[in-house]
Amino acid sequence: MRAACLALLFALCARPVPAQQSSADLTNQSLEDLMNTQVTSVSKKEQKLSRTASAIFVITQEDIRRSGATNIPDLLRMVPGMDVAQINGSTWAISARGFNQQFSNKLLVTIDGRSVYTSTFAGVFWDTMDYPLEDIERIEVIRGPGGPIWGANAVNGVVNIITKKAGDTKGALLVGGGGNVQQEFGLAQYGGKVNSTTDYRIYTKYFDQAQMRDVTGQKGADDWHAFRTGFRVDTQVSAKDNLMFEGDFLASREGEFGFFLPSVTSPGLITIPEEIATTNTSFETVWQHVFSPRSDTKFQASFDRHFRDDPLNPEVRDTLDFDFQHHLAVVARHDFVWGLGYRLTPDHIEDSLTVGMNPDSRNLQLFTAFIQDEFAWVPDRFYLTVGTKFEHNDYTGFEIMPTLRATWTPSARHMFWAAISRDLRAPSRNDTNLVVNIGSTIAPGGAITLTRFLGNPNFKDERLIAYEAGYRTMVSDCFSFDLAAFYNDYDQVQTTEPSTAFFESTPPPPHQVQTLTYRNLMHGETHGTEVAANWKVTNRWTISLGYALVLIHMQPEFPSVDSVTAPFIEHGSPRQSAQLRTHYEFGRGWEWNAVAYFADRLTHQGPTFDQAIPAYTRLDTGLTWKFRERLAFSVVGQNLIRDRHLEFEDVFGSMQFGQLRRSAYAKFTWTLK
Repeated sequence: MRAACLALLFALCARPVPAQQSSADLTNQSLEDLMNTQVTSVSKKEQKLSRTASAIFVITQEDIRRSGATNIPDLLRMVPGMDVAQINGSTWAISARGFNQQFSNKLLVTIDGRSVYTSTFAGVFWDTMDYPLEDIERIEVIRGPGGPIWGANAVNGVVNIITKKAGDTKGALLVGGGGNVQQEFGLAQYGGKVNSTTDYRIYTKYFDQAQMRDVTGQKGADDWHAFRTGFRVDTQVSAKDNLMFEGDFLASREGEFGFFLPSVTSPGLITIPEEIATTNTSFETVWQHVFSPRSDTKFQASFDRHFRDDPLNPEVRDTLDFDFQHHLAVVARHDFVWGLGYRLTPDHIEDSLTVGMNPDSRNLQLFTAFIQDEFAWVPDRFYLTVGTKFEHNDYTGFEIMPTLRATWTPSARHMFWAAISRDLRAPSRNDTNLVVNIGSTIAPGGAITLTRFLGNPNFKDERLIAYEAGYRTMVSDCFSFDLAAFYNDYDQVQTTEPSTAFFESTPPPPHQVQTLTYRNLMHGETHGTEVAANWKVTNRWTISLGYALVLIHMQPEFPSVDSVTAPFIEHGSPRQSAQLRTHYEFGRGWEWNAVAYFADRLTHQGPTFDQAIPAYTRLDTGLTWKFRERLAFSVVGQNLIRDRHLEFEDVFGSMQFGQLRRSAYAKFTWTLK
């Protein structure tokens, strides 16, 4: 059946048609060209990377192709300062500058500007991000606060995934392959023209992934398969107006070992195999209008429906989002960007004895506005950027997130920057409405006491004041260097504290309930540095290096009695991490790529795992042969150093963790022009 599905996908694109060349091959660009890459994530307008006052890293399409990665989380491993750890077959913990967990609530992720941060659990369902990697133009990753532009929850970073325009993917594309973990995968895509002003593409993809191993080496019951289809249309309505419309549909089924409470009298949660069906439907449109070379606007509207059929608490969530922004260069030295936004997110979450939400349905609204001015104090040398984001949410009311940034370019090869920003992480349904029954104790006389976690309706936002500085330089035409340093001051950070007790008779038998809840009783600081370097050894050989150091110090405040959260935050992210990537072109269509990732040991101890997770080095390598102009064949090995290794245990997570396996796959890519 699976082979038949793949054959059907490929058949959809069987008729060859003319195709245009996609974006330029970055292997032929100089490092100076790459340093001047245009980015949009820092100011929501185009800026040269070499003049951006932020710790930003750009993953290009060429980086994606060379990486051998099969998913977006693995692509993010190449970013210095990003902590990417796989929990099981379909679940990751991904953060920037610490605070890593299954739902990293201080990292905002967007796809073409549409936020995929869930307001249920305050984080990202990475299993819904299975977009075709071939259609990604670039991924812009900001380490550090993005709230003054993107809003709350971008406390430690922003991952902005930007897909290619339909006009850059004309023709047909077939991708297929398989291996021991990625057992089968395939992509069928076709792009063309409706008329002289309108381009489109449609695609369908599928994969089937084998299960990992649990900590004992047994099968982890976390196999995963998914089907995705989508389209994009770009049209030039007039000389001054462009319109984009895109949509995606995902259907997946994934297994895991979840935690389950059989009855009120059970002493604790037990692990059981679960199968979760997920569907995700999204639509987005963007209208861009140019008034003049000094003034342009963009209006964006999107709708997303997420359904997750979790056996313990199935969820349906709709998200309707509107965003407007205006870019205006008023006078020679002032460059303004301002905007307004509105978001509505109704949900319905069913419950079980183990977990639920109270209430089970809510309609949440978010109103936003921002303004930013880039002032050329000394044109082409010294720039100041001042701005702020205003938000009103249903939990904490009105919030403000200002920033001040400066760049100094003493010469064409050297650039210094510094910034100070205020950011916050807004409460979520998990923080305010979660209900989890953890387990019971039975006294000698038969009295039952059930421990229950309850969300806190009065939970406040978590706050950050961030100080950053950096330096970028072209040491020579063949070597570039990027350094960033930061100091983050956190306040009102979440802790888990004991709360009131009460008696209830339902569910039977009658029992006493001792509750725990969230409070904002911790503060702390993080500081560290991140380094990235690129060396073009020869025209055929390139080497890229990355290194990050993050030190975390958290301190509970009186009257907190939480002794678990602070150590978990301090030791749940590696102190040191590093990346080494190399690419070599042999000629005659042959090329070799290799990448090594190092992550320091994690020393926290949790209720299900009482040993430190050792440091590990992951080695991926691949050989590609482009034996015809339109046909390429690749063999890729991943996690080659060890047969299996652990990457993360989430003390506060909802599932059992597993070991990543050594794997290999073969892939062919056929472009029909």
